[in-house]
Amino acid sequence: MPEPNDTHSKGNIVMVTCGGSIPDPREWRLINAWSIALVGAVCALFALCLLWPEPYLRILLYLPDGVLITFKITVMSICCAVPLGLLTGLGRISRNRVINLLASTYVEVIRGIPLLVQLFYIYYALSRFFQVSGITSAVIAISVCYGAYMGEVFRAGIMAISKGQSEAARSLGLNRFQTMFYVVLPQAWRTILPPVGNECIAMLKDTSLVSIMAVPDIMQRARSFVGTTYLYFETYTVIALIYLIITLVLSKCVSIMESRLNYYDGK
Repeated sequence: MPEPNDTHSKGNIVMVTCGGSIPDPREWRLINAWSIALVGAVCALFALCLLWPEPYLRILLYLPDGVLITFKITVMSICCAVPLGLLTGLGRISRNRVINLLASTYVEVIRGIPLLVQLFYIYYALSRFFQVSGITSAVIAISVCYGAYMGEVFRAGIMAISKGQSEAARSLGLNRFQTMFYVVLPQAWRTILPPVGNECIAMLKDTSLVSIMAVPDIMQRARSFVGTTYLYFETYTVIALIYLIITLVLSKCVSIMESRLNYYDGK
């Protein structure tokens, strides 16, 4: 149910996050920067392992288990944070004052507490009442933290859609639930996807904080290696390159998804 004035509705939201830049197929300079960064990181890692296999190759071979744990925590957190963010965003625009107040309070409280403090609180402070494993604590803390941020992303994306869309849907006999999930959200998703993708990338980087709970992610494996070899420079150089490569690849995946969603808009 397009309207003449809705063509620019997707430009009504500007989100600033700490995630990586998402390449835009229309911007050649950004594509070149992304390509240079990715190729440079891959070549640097390959050259280090080829020219100085001791210790760089040994460090790289020590990390695969940590990479799997990092991805496991990230995927589980995304699966929890995105639905939580959607519910929070819907709660923030709800006409029910109780639901709106609860969602708004959740956002304000969680966004005011650093993720590191939330990790400590769930894993250490709450252990007084019940024991939770490190991975479970990490998933809960990251999901709750990023659910609040994504709630604002969903709220802004939904608010960017013209009210005429909802009015047209209601005039056709759709109820509020059908209007939101069949008309508003499919249009809002194209606006929401880039900042959500950035949040997911930032989420992966923030999983490095879970090493404080002895969760064997990439950072914990690196700390373990450094504890026995004292090769700080070499180890953390490899870690930085691995994180850079992963985030660059993920940002490209988000860019591809965005271009697919905007395909029928002639972009």
